[in-house]
Amino acid sequence: MAKTKPGKKDLDSYTIKGTNKVVRAGDCVLMRPSDTDKLPYVARIEKIEADHRNNVKVRVRWYYRPEESIGGRRQFHGVKELFLSDHFDVQSAHTIEGKCTVHSFKNYTKLENVGAEDYFCRFEYKAATGGFTPDRVAVYCKCEMPYNPDDLMVQCEGCKDW
Repeated sequence: MAKTKPGKKDLDSYTIKGTNKVVRAGDCVLMRPSDTDKLPYVARIEKIEADHRNNVKVRVRWYYRPEESIGGRRQFHGVKELFLSDHFDVQSAHTIEGKCTVHSFKNYTKLENVGAEDYFCRFEYKAATGGFTPDRVAVYCKCEMPYNPDDLMVQCEGCKDW
């Protein structure tokens, strides 16, 4: 078991308030924003701990939406695309709204039905610099645009690529 600060204990899981859904370290969750007009934030739980008063906190690693990144949303970014950032934070577990799934790009493109809680990630994002890993992505056809899973792909008459 990892070392904790005095009066704190590591928890294996947390039941989301008002639900019977259980989250554990490694799970992806939707976090309630302070501005109710905004979409929920998406994060991956790294650690769950409770203090001596049983206040539960989660250490999270944030996912960014393209429009939250330096450079903003581009044509090839999917509606459900997220970037795994190097931005970590500690939040009250009470701000967790629900669970979600962040798929690899490859697995996301194979989904038969994309649900409301399904997202995908193909880049890691450095919040301070705006850098991406990988810094290149495969492009298609003469348009030389990366694949957007939301766009209907048709076969090119010239190169027969999709």
